[in-house]
Amino acid sequence: MLTTVLAFLVAIGILVTFHELGHYWVARRAGIHVLRFSVGFGKPLFSWRDRHGTEWTLAPIPLGGYVKMLDTYEPQMPEAWRAHTFAAQPVLARMAVVAAGPAANLLLAVVFYAALAWSGTEALRPLIGTVLPDTPAAQAGVKSGDRVERVNETTIEDWAGLRLALLDALSQPEQAIQLHTEYGTRTLPPPNERGLSAEPAAVAGLGLLPQRLLPQVAALEPDSPAFQAGLRIGDTIEAVGSHPVKEWGDLVRALRQQGQPQQPLLLTIQRGEQRFTVSVIPNWVDAPNGQRIPRIGVAPQVDAAWLAQLQFEQQAGPIDGLVVAVSRTWRDVRLSFSMFYRMVLGDVSLQNLSGPLTIADFAGQTARRGLSSYIEFLALISVSLAVLNLLPIPMLDGGHLLYHVAELVKGKPLSEQAQAFGYRVGLVLLLTLMLFAIFNDFNRLFAG
Repeated sequence: MLTTVLAFLVAIGILVTFHELGHYWVARRAGIHVLRFSVGFGKPLFSWRDRHGTEWTLAPIPLGGYVKMLDTYEPQMPEAWRAHTFAAQPVLARMAVVAAGPAANLLLAVVFYAALAWSGTEALRPLIGTVLPDTPAAQAGVKSGDRVERVNETTIEDWAGLRLALLDALSQPEQAIQLHTEYGTRTLPPPNERGLSAEPAAVAGLGLLPQRLLPQVAALEPDSPAFQAGLRIGDTIEAVGSHPVKEWGDLVRALRQQGQPQQPLLLTIQRGEQRFTVSVIPNWVDAPNGQRIPRIGVAPQVDAAWLAQLQFEQQAGPIDGLVVAVSRTWRDVRLSFSMFYRMVLGDVSLQNLSGPLTIADFAGQTARRGLSSYIEFLALISVSLAVLNLLPIPMLDGGHLLYHVAELVKGKPLSEQAQAFGYRVGLVLLLTLMLFAIFNDFNRLFAG
């Protein structure tokens, strides 16, 4: 818990500070006087004032921050100061100040990704370890051991890139997904034909895993059919009836083909030097696709030798590292905007929204895995923060940019009444998004 809390606070502190520094730096370049730079909300825990008259504060609520600039509403403001207010600047200068916050977060993501590329990170080769039965990948003829070279027109270098390319392909619901492997092209049907959408869980629904799963029992559910039949951790399932089992997919396929509700199945088990059969009556459960499938309550062993074969270190030189960093940042931006767009259309569930509890949990998980994982998490969240702030919602940076664009078109600012109405609408939208995100957080918490 301590690691999770500290990792979350450090992440928020870094990302918010850089976001607000973007606003601050451009505001100072534009000649705007900055009254306060705050990380966090609420009564300041610590503050100091610099020689330019800016108050720097650290506040106790770590869910954001703000830069307060001199404006025309300051009471008893000397006339000479009006030239240094935000409102007195040309509209393009104001737009630059507003856009500088998200831009700083994108720049920070590039720095993080470049640091990872230069230092070297562990990655997995894009080799297919397991193709789950009755999935789009299995029906398309993808085989265990296939190396994916391209998804549609995107070149694939590792499993992380493969997963993101598949997520990107899922955002185009009417387009078939082309997996180009060293043995030929495999065509997966358009996502809408399978009821899939651009959600992280839908990638797993395609049926591709990097791990090679062995038909060896790694875990048993208490009181499951396998447990009641006498199976133990370490047992190897060699056959279901007369069908031999060489890999985990063979076991799943045989259970589905031979199993009938309330009918026993004979499993051939190898336990050390012993070889024997047991009778198991599977439980039948509802799958996400609406079908009923048999389960015996065992989890497979991962082939450690195969996983070691997939691992390699990625490291780039100075120029290549920057190219990789910019490419990864742009990829994250496209996917983030695509997810928000699909949410608005209703193609992606709002259950994918994450709030502070989920972000804190991921911060803790990545921090425990090591510095590289944590830095990659920071880069992704920095991009997400930039994209969120660029949404055209009043009260966010994107909403302010929208007002300034309207001012450019009209030749004068929107009326105070129109801006106030927009802010009220924006507040309702933001509160709604926050409530959904927090509700999802608690759902995940209690589901776990």
